[in-house]
Amino acid sequence: MKREKIIITTPFIKLDSFLKLCGAADTGGTAKIMVLESLVKVDGELCSMRGKKLYPGAVVSVYGDDYEVSSP
Repeated sequence: MKREKIIITTPFIKLDSFLKLCGAADTGGTAKIMVLESLVKVDGELCSMRGKKLYPGAVVSVYGDDYEVSSP
């Protein structure tokens, strides 16, 4: 299990875009499927909203890896 900080330059990022940014999903379609198949957790809870707004400090878990939303 790894934990990686992913820096965003906006106040928030939507979950599907974050999955692409951190490299967990290759495309938006893949991100959508990952969310619909309950493969993604946000702050320890399963998330079924691909448009969920993530703010700095949020932790996204997918495939056993954690990615923390961070600001510069």
